[in-house]
Amino acid sequence: MDVMGDKATLFETGRFVQSPGEGATRDEMGETGDTAEDARLRLAARTGDTEAMSVLGAMLLRGGDLDGAEPHLRAATAAGDRAAANNLGVLLHQRGYAEEAAGWWRIAAVAGSAAAAHALGRHHRERGDEPAAEYWLRQSAEQGHALGAYALADLLEHRGDAAAGDWMRAAAERGHREAAYRLARALDRKAGAEEEGGSDNAVEETEQWYRQAAARGHRRAALHLGAILEKRGDLKEAGRWYLTSAKDGEARAACALGFLLRDAGDTESAAVWWLRAAQDGDGNAANALGALHAERGETQTAERWYRAALDAGDDNGAYNLGLLCAEQGRTAQAEQWYRRAAYAGHREAANALAILLLQGDDPAGAEPWFSKAAEAGSVDAAFNLGILHAGRGTGEDADVALRWYERAAAAGHTEAALQVGMARLREGDEQGAERHLRCAAGGGNPEAAYRLATLLDARRPPEPAHELGEVVHEKTECEEWYERAATQGHRRAQVRVGMLAAARGDVVEAARWYRAAAEAGSRNGAFNLGLLLAREGSEPEAAVWWTRAADAGHGRAALRLALVYARRGELAEGQRWADRAVALGPAEVSERAGRLRDALREELSA
Repeated sequence: MDVMGDKATLFETGRFVQSPGEGATRDEMGETGDTAEDARLRLAARTGDTEAMSVLGAMLLRGGDLDGAEPHLRAATAAGDRAAANNLGVLLHQRGYAEEAAGWWRIAAVAGSAAAAHALGRHHRERGDEPAAEYWLRQSAEQGHALGAYALADLLEHRGDAAAGDWMRAAAERGHREAAYRLARALDRKAGAEEEGGSDNAVEETEQWYRQAAARGHRRAALHLGAILEKRGDLKEAGRWYLTSAKDGEARAACALGFLLRDAGDTESAAVWWLRAAQDGDGNAANALGALHAERGETQTAERWYRAALDAGDDNGAYNLGLLCAEQGRTAQAEQWYRRAAYAGHREAANALAILLLQGDDPAGAEPWFSKAAEAGSVDAAFNLGILHAGRGTGEDADVALRWYERAAAAGHTEAALQVGMARLREGDEQGAERHLRCAAGGGNPEAAYRLATLLDARRPPEPAHELGEVVHEKTECEEWYERAATQGHRRAQVRVGMLAAARGDVVEAARWYRAAAEAGSRNGAFNLGLLLAREGSEPEAAVWWTRAADAGHGRAALRLALVYARRGELAEGQRWADRAVALGPAEVSERAGRLRDALREELSA
């Protein structure tokens, strides 16, 4: 058949109907006319107007009237209309006559129809003839057809051809939303594989393609765009894209929107979206609902949602069920759920199972689970392995413990960093100790802050003197660390801060810190507070604090009490406290207390 017509003119008529695949572009679909236009076309078609027959056939085909469309399309095709040949192929394909459809597509494609070449390429790919498919898809793509470019990219990507990316980009640039999404995903994966997460330009380009696909209604693109914006801190816009995606049925977006609302303090709205996502099979949302009900004390409802998460394939459900049972004292059931999650590769469940076994006096059973969790990346498990080995007391185990502590410390575990710092101090490695203590102290560990302060304190030169003989005091770094530890309730740090304040002559500040330490159980704090009060003339109150310190085993406090009672003439009570001071020591105190005791004994026997 001889197909006639000028290529440009035929494209402008808009008489191409969607071929199988994603929706065709507007210029391929044409415009639906009103009743008057329909009547005009029918009249023109009856008079043999080829263009009218082609357009009318396309309109009827779009409307689903295959019987009405076929005669018009066949007549227009016989008259050499390329668009009608393509649309006739579409009609026959819909009726199940694939081979006959392919014949008409071939005719239209040879005549220059990009849409027909795309349809023909898809036809050959469905039949496994990839060389023919590539040929016709390339013909379509090279004419600027977005669907053809996307289908060619998909074919080449399947074969591992490097040119796939270029054609995917070409399709995306021509407005194909799935191509834009897949291009963004490829860029995202590439950035994720790079150490620094990709350059700023790459991240910006990825976001651009997600945005283009999302703007065209691609719900997964909207989800990923929301995630990028949330990570960047643009929470309001992220929420809008999550909402768009969730309304289009994307369960993960509904779940993410729930977390965004939860973080904003709107728990009720968050629960609505989690419920929607969980009902669509999102395990993460089901876990979130379970946690929400658990916080409210609704344990039965929480358990139901955790089970729903597990049924959805989310192993966190089993782990959360284990936590729920453990909180209720149902240890056997907790172990069962932890084991289920741990065997599925859940590292925190493996760590929790190991802790449970350790609490049940089964260290041999706990160790392999700690190891499994630690090797899977659990920082807590690495730290726990360190504790386990350190507790065995052998030199070899101490070395193994240190290696696990170092591993946990490198991942930011503050307690582990403290242990490494203390080990370095024992080895005499002050620089290594300081580095790890700084990490732990900076992470909020009060013991590390105190030990770092003592390390810096030992290096501190004597206070410089003013030219008139007055001590010039400026707060040093070690004092700042003492204060940080003291503020966090560290008793020895509180005593030290009190001593530094007393050295500055700030009695009120010194008393405040001594009292805080003493009330928390520090015998040194109680003793020093007593000294401060005695110097201020409040010996009766000082005696109260010295009594507390002496009862806790402070020898000097006992000696002070012995002296107080001796001065008051209460010799028996003085002798009793002198005996206590002798027993408590240290040697210097014992010696002085012994002399006092002997003197009091002589006085009493006189």
